[in-house]
Amino acid sequence: MVIGAKRAIILLLNEKVDSLENYREKIHSAYLTIHLPSVIKLKEYARIHRKEIVLSRKNILKRDNHTCQYCGARSVPMTIDHIISRKKGGGESWENLVAACVPCNTRKGNHTLREAQMVLLKTPRKPTMILHLQKFVKQFQSSWRPYLFMQERN
Repeated sequence: MVIGAKRAIILLLNEKVDSLENYREKIHSAYLTIHLPSVIKLKEYARIHRKEIVLSRKNILKRDNHTCQYCGARSVPMTIDHIISRKKGGGESWENLVAACVPCNTRKGNHTLREAQMVLLKTPRKPTMILHLQKFVKQFQSSWRPYLFMQERN
C-alpha cells in the first residue's frame, strides 16, 4: 500500500511502524530530527480495504504499456479499442478494451477480430493492484522495488 509522507511520519512517531528504508531528506521539528521514511512496515497486522483499479483510458494505456495490442507499435496518439464493438454488444470492461494505434483501430472499425483478420498480442485482463503498483514504482521509486517483488534485496 502506498501512503503519503505525513501519514508515514505520524505512524512512525506513534510507534505503529518500523522504517525499513529512508530517503536522504530529514524532517526537523523543535525537538526531533528524523529521516523521511521511504518504506515502512506495520508492527501489527491491520486489515486493509483494497481499492479497485478504476477502468479508465489512463489505466488501460498503463496496463498495455502504451503499446498497440494489435501490431505492437508505441505511437502517439494511442486510442482505446473495443474488441467486441458496442454496436455488437461489447461493453466497457477490462477484458473488452485495449490500447490501439490509430491505423489498427481504423482498420478494425466495428468488425470482430475474425472479420478484420486481426489478432491480439495478449489477452486483456483486469490488472491486479500489485501489477499496477509495479508499473508505477518502475518509474518513480527504486527503493520500493524489492518490497514489491520486483528485484532481490541486497
